[in-house]
Amino acid sequence: MARRLLLGNEALAFGAYAAGVSVATGYPGTPSTEILERFARFPNVYAEWSPNEKVALEVGMGASLAGARTMVTMKHVGLNVAADPFFAAAYMGVVGGLVIVSADDPGMHSSQGEQDNRNYARFAKVPILEPSDSQECMDMVALGLEISETFDTPVLLRTTGRISHAQSLVDVDPQRLEARASARRVVTAFPHNPEKYVMLPGNARQRRVAVEERLCRLRDYAETTPVNAIQWGERRLGIVSSSMAYQYAREVFPHASFLKLGMAYPFPGRLVLEFARQVETLVIVEELDPFLEEHIRALPGFPSMPVVGKSVFPSIGEFSSELLARCAREHGLVSEPDVVELNRGPSAAAAEAAKPVPAAEVILPPRAPVLCPGCGHRATFDALRRLLLECQADLVTPPGPEHSPYERGILDRRRRYRVVVNGDIGCYTLGALQPLNAIDTCSCMGASIGHALGMEKAGIKNKTVAVIGDSTFFHSGITGLVDVIISGAATTVIILDNGTTAMTGGNTNPGSGRAVDGRPARRVDLETLCRALGVQDVQVLDAFDCAGIEREIRRALYSDEPTVLIMRFKCRVQERTTSLMVSRVEADRCQSCWACLTLACPALARREGRVEVVPSLCVDCQVCNMVCPHDAIRRVEREGVAA
Repeated sequence: MARRLLLGNEALAFGAYAAGVSVATGYPGTPSTEILERFARFPNVYAEWSPNEKVALEVGMGASLAGARTMVTMKHVGLNVAADPFFAAAYMGVVGGLVIVSADDPGMHSSQGEQDNRNYARFAKVPILEPSDSQECMDMVALGLEISETFDTPVLLRTTGRISHAQSLVDVDPQRLEARASARRVVTAFPHNPEKYVMLPGNARQRRVAVEERLCRLRDYAETTPVNAIQWGERRLGIVSSSMAYQYAREVFPHASFLKLGMAYPFPGRLVLEFARQVETLVIVEELDPFLEEHIRALPGFPSMPVVGKSVFPSIGEFSSELLARCAREHGLVSEPDVVELNRGPSAAAAEAAKPVPAAEVILPPRAPVLCPGCGHRATFDALRRLLLECQADLVTPPGPEHSPYERGILDRRRRYRVVVNGDIGCYTLGALQPLNAIDTCSCMGASIGHALGMEKAGIKNKTVAVIGDSTFFHSGITGLVDVIISGAATTVIILDNGTTAMTGGNTNPGSGRAVDGRPARRVDLETLCRALGVQDVQVLDAFDCAGIEREIRRALYSDEPTVLIMRFKCRVQERTTSLMVSRVEADRCQSCWACLTLACPALARREGRVEVVPSLCVDCQVCNMVCPHDAIRRVEREGVAA
């Protein structure tokens, strides 16, 4: 037996492989991405980044129905996309075990919204497992597959960002890995059973009854499973908790009694009643929604006793031991000495008290996220920013009698074709931040095209633009473009094609030409696809051609037909520059107009009233050279390069 320090996501991959999973699908999204990336490196398995989470789950359902043990991974908002097949899977059941991993993101560290996907388990009437460390991540995959096959149900395995990305020790048995991998079942044939697997209304009504019967059996199982366990301590406080909140609660309440719920749905009501009747005060510690608290307060026969939950601990944001300690102290659940002893220990507290107090606290300014040096998105957003500035100027100064007829015609035309830029989810969302400031809306994956079309059809007197990445377009932008075609709209769609899913770590997509494990794969050609959908005006541009980009966007805005502009480049994170040249600011030419700084390039710095280029960061994209109105930025050889 070997002990390894693993991320929760890595442990999920190891657990899936050890438990005999042979098919794994998903869509990359923080905090779930590393699960599939790690699983894909195991031998004799199939793994894929699907176009979106719905497709991933549908492929996973097919593999399960063929008898293969299957895992599907996604972040919390991805389950919204996969909700349709998720609910269908609850009715149809499984053949091979099917575990769906949903990684929630309390605190929204890398998400557009915060949601508690435990509610999906209750909504779909499927069991949910919640690990609290990496070892449990590994173990619960196997448990989930067993539950899935025993009870003929998909199983939701919910993690959070801290579980996914925290490291803890895991027992990894190489012999067990080899044995379980070799023991993976051989798929022979699909069990023909249309009454179970064809959801016609008559069949679905029978399956609805089966779902309720299954739920009753699962509820009995939840009462006795070892992952729901009582840990007796002092009985003044009884803590009910799960997931990462359990780890924090153990730190804040070291002497209390605990009921740890690794399987919170179906809810083990009898076990909770047994625990509650033997403690003085019941404390419910859970991140996000009052999921456990609502179940507990609704239990029939619940004893008359103090119960505290969301009245003490917040329902918004991510927990920490410090936050729980502060809340518990403010409400008299713990004393100050308990908190000090728990979080720092007496010796640590004494050492901290002995430290000299600094004369003044240094507060570092916040660092806004920016596009990478040489990112191909930058020139497009600079062009859009210029158009937006023109529109704002026209709004302030409409054409008047002081303008010539020619000038009035130009200004009227510009006012008629003001620009609204609808953004999407990805690295390019950073185009909304200062100083680029080039995005007006952004909601969810693939929505930019629909937003632009809706604005156009609502009669807004603006010309609408949708900006979307290649991976996001494959994910859920294609159907929006279809709607543009059939509705007769004139929407301009800009696809920023860097050949990867960059924001989640450079993962592959249908246009990358590579599989998740790095092997060559067939590539979907974006321009061919868009033309096949019915767009006649499809242009592929060099993403660093500033003049060409601005010219083509302006042309598209004046067109009465839909236009797709594909800005093509390679992601700088994936393909490092090999250029022997670098940009340099000529001090005698620089007028300190700061036009280049509006690009928000980390390689440009403002020092002593002038702009300088940081050579170690410059990748020779030359965008700053092109936007400088004084021709003050020139290309020179990098230092140390022979002539």
